[in-house]
Amino acid sequence: MISNEDIIKDLEKSLTDFSYDSKAKNVGYVEKNGDGVVLSSGLSQALVGEQVVFADGTHGMVLGLDEDNVSIVLFGSGENIREGDKVQTTGKILSITASEKLIGRVISPLGNPLDGKTQVKTGRNMPLEKIAPGVIDREPVSTPLKTGIKIIDAIVPIGRGQRELIIGDRGLGKTAIVIDTIINQKPRKNSKSKPVICIYVAIGQKQSTVAQVIAKLKDTEAMDYTIVVCAGASDPVALQYLAPYAGVAIAEYFLEKGEDVLIVYDDLSKHAWAYRQISLVLRRPAGREAYPGDIFYLHSRLLERAVKLNKKNGGGSITALPIVETQASDISAYIPTNIISITDGQIYLQSDLFNTGIRPAINAGSSVSRVGGAAQTSAIKSVSGKMRLDLAQYRELAVFAQFGSELDQATLAQLERGQRITEILKQPQYDPLPESLQILSIWTVTTGQLNDIPIEKLGKFEHEFHKFIQRQYPEIIKLLETGEKIKEDTIKILEKVVTEFKKMFS
Repeated sequence: MISNEDIIKDLEKSLTDFSYDSKAKNVGYVEKNGDGVVLSSGLSQALVGEQVVFADGTHGMVLGLDEDNVSIVLFGSGENIREGDKVQTTGKILSITASEKLIGRVISPLGNPLDGKTQVKTGRNMPLEKIAPGVIDREPVSTPLKTGIKIIDAIVPIGRGQRELIIGDRGLGKTAIVIDTIINQKPRKNSKSKPVICIYVAIGQKQSTVAQVIAKLKDTEAMDYTIVVCAGASDPVALQYLAPYAGVAIAEYFLEKGEDVLIVYDDLSKHAWAYRQISLVLRRPAGREAYPGDIFYLHSRLLERAVKLNKKNGGGSITALPIVETQASDISAYIPTNIISITDGQIYLQSDLFNTGIRPAINAGSSVSRVGGAAQTSAIKSVSGKMRLDLAQYRELAVFAQFGSELDQATLAQLERGQRITEILKQPQYDPLPESLQILSIWTVTTGQLNDIPIEKLGKFEHEFHKFIQRQYPEIIKLLETGEKIKEDTIKILEKVVTEFKKMFS
């Protein structure tokens, strides 16, 4: 028979053997290990979000507290963790070290380097979970974040501090839009606007895909102001779950210094899949499409951290561009509708437009920005005017006209106008345009200056016209760069310049 004294001695010996942190108050034991999630008993003082360490050195995070056990997600494979192994709390809430040294780096959601360079150890510890600033600390979104993409800057403008969803099926160019936007943040000479620090969060992507994105950012010198946070498809599901929170924690470091930050979540569909996997392993009740009931809160508390602070709080901003992948253009699915209701608008990419050669394949009718003209300069607002309405009406008329009905002259003219607007809004990938050149393109098509140019030659006309005006009339470019509303005198000069170039072009 074992006495109480023997039990106490064995317990004291086991506690002595467990020497990861002599100050730790809480030690538990593994009860179950499966699919990156561990159930442990004995951690009576553990906190949600607290880091824990196992006997083999594997780290994890407390995700759930039940009456009898604690749910822990692992940051490693956990293949050496067995039932009965010891686990202890660290007393540290999960955080990431943020500093200016992260700019130009590729890191994991835990801050570990993925680019072969040394780890950034000096900086400020930023908690991954944080309550978003309140309404009193914010101010209305009014400063444009220029993407360099004509159709977006003219029709669905994005402001600094906004949350704009990019949604569409796989392979339609969602990532291409955000990469172009990052490239367009490259500081321009004599620009008065504050530079934007960019953070690209890759969630559940193939390593080859992320490598291509990084290579393109390096080629365009965009990595000089960009941080990449990567949790690949082969990484533990816990890292995919934490990746967007790590990205926004770094963004908040720069926000508190009064900087403007652009953060891209690519993509939140895979983030939801990762959380669903964790929840199903934990046997939590499954709701619609097998997602747990708190999936909405998961994304809302993430996207609410996008903010435009008032001057009293530093005046910084975080602009969020979440990406969501749809199946067969179904935007009424659970995750898309959730995130549409959280964000301030969406840019909807349509497969029909993509297949007919329209790039970017943005549906002007379904895309919307709830900030609207407040995030545009007076110059582009004055020339884009009714273009959104013309484009949406053209798409409706084009569907009607394909049945071969006889159309009156007014309808034919509207179709012709819509075709020209569609053609001028086409834009190659990795070629964002400064606002001054966008204004020139939009002005020429909306005022009818291109009505005598064959539609198939509009792309060539636009490209050569931009070169001509930059070379011969740089003062016009400088005038348009101010962002002020275009005056009558400037319009007369532009009309003369277009007429002059048309003679050369023909």
